[in-house]
Amino acid sequence: MDGGHQLPVVIVAGMHSEARREVVDQLLRTVPGSVALHHDLSAAPDGTVLRLIRDASGTLSRGETPLVNDCACCALREDLVPELERMADSGLTRLAVVELWDSVEPKAMAEVVAGYGADRLVLTNVITAVDPALVLPCLANGDDLAEAGLAAAPTDQRTVGDTWARQLEYAPVLALVDSEEADDEDRALLAQLHPTARRVPAASVELARAAFAGFDVEAAAAAQHPACALLPQEADEAGVTTLVWHRRRPFHPERLYEALEDLCCAAARSRGRFWLADRPDTLLAWDAAGGALCVESTGPWLASLPDAAWDMVPPMRRAAAALDWHPEHGDCCQHLVFTSPGLDRDGLERLLDSCLLTDAEYLSGRESWKALPAAFDSLLDAA
Repeated sequence: MDGGHQLPVVIVAGMHSEARREVVDQLLRTVPGSVALHHDLSAAPDGTVLRLIRDASGTLSRGETPLVNDCACCALREDLVPELERMADSGLTRLAVVELWDSVEPKAMAEVVAGYGADRLVLTNVITAVDPALVLPCLANGDDLAEAGLAAAPTDQRTVGDTWARQLEYAPVLALVDSEEADDEDRALLAQLHPTARRVPAASVELARAAFAGFDVEAAAAAQHPACALLPQEADEAGVTTLVWHRRRPFHPERLYEALEDLCCAAARSRGRFWLADRPDTLLAWDAAGGALCVESTGPWLASLPDAAWDMVPPMRRAAAALDWHPEHGDCCQHLVFTSPGLDRDGLERLLDSCLLTDAEYLSGRESWKALPAAFDSLLDAA
């Protein structure tokens, strides 16, 4: 192959299947020569994945691909790129629209498309289809994907809420369908969850322009990384509040652990980075939706690294740390963001502040901090 023809590829994601279908149909209608490719994972428990290729006139082909390593998403990855490359080689497709199945997250698929056959495939954007009336119900849903019939593998332990949050927050473009049930609160929630997103009506010609706008996989990943995430700012509109809680003192691990249930239930969505006194050198990620919390280590704070190691740190990470650098603690801090209708801002701030080290505990120093009860070991070391 000479690789002379590059195929533009746009990814359309989202748990709102009817909204997603409307967005894909609109692209097929308004972009001549566009073709949609969709892998239906609903039959994955039976061992197969259904591949459907269609254009504005209807279905072009239908076929099955077997599971790979008992993982539907693995099968999708193995089958997706060859299909796209065949489209590229034909030179007949102007735009390939990859419609992801309900629980498939766009980040993984965007990195697959960008990482394979870059000479023939060009990822032009990632769009998440949204029904504004369903944003809160999905976000507040703490059910496991398996319970909802949406698991992508037998070992899939994600929940509906956290999966939807990542689908929503990763995409730079949100395509909104008309919804009579949606109100000002729904739209305010959407705007506060992802304030930097370009929001376009699903039925507009603007959607087609957005599909070709361009996409930077590395920048998108950095925008989600806890160390340099583009977290929402303070906001209060239509009954929806976003609290940005930023402190320069570590958490007492035991007091924070005891408050986790209340903190997880305090907001529909919360995320960010935090600092535990018994692990003072470790940057910890906080990711909560639907009452379910995921905490994990994401490596050291930059302040804990020797100078020689800084050259190996990505520039975006160094830039983010420099913007929030403290003369004593460097980039070590608490930076958590809570967004929800009916948020008890004052109560939440009091609860968070009560979990920090007291003056006496703080002044005792780092060696003393490390001797505090290691309450988070069961969560952080389980893997």
